[in-house]
Amino acid sequence: MRRLALTAFALVVAAAPVAAQNRKPVGTSSPTLTPAIIVGNTVYGSGQLGMSRNNPDTTIQGQTKQALENIKGVFEQAGTTMANVAKCTVFLTDVKDFGGMNEVYRTFFPSAPPARSTVVVAALVVPNAKVEIECVAVMP
Repeated sequence: MRRLALTAFALVVAAAPVAAQNRKPVGTSSPTLTPAIIVGNTVYGSGQLGMSRNNPDTTIQGQTKQALENIKGVFEQAGTTMANVAKCTVFLTDVKDFGGMNEVYRTFFPSAPPARSTVVVAALVVPNAKVEIECVAVMP
């Protein structure tokens, strides 16, 4: 058993530099965040909030739309589309907002929606933010 564990560890460690070399950032990075990273044919998007200085919408519908528009822009910059999204994670600050979020979410994924997890959290990093959404897509 120990030998198997050591072999698996060695494979992970050996593969790590290869994966790091094949990472391609998408968008303008800050010291702590990149909007998305492409590894192979997969695009890993960072979480997007539904608030912006230009659109300080306080409704769950408005914030969900803004978050998904942000994701759409990042994925288009990466060379893929919302039709290629495979998985999303939605973070809500209030479970009562689930219906309103779902209403808008469906408009971005009208058929064959991606796999999704929805989690209720105590707070998001920006005050008054109601939703944050992160997605993973594949390249066409």
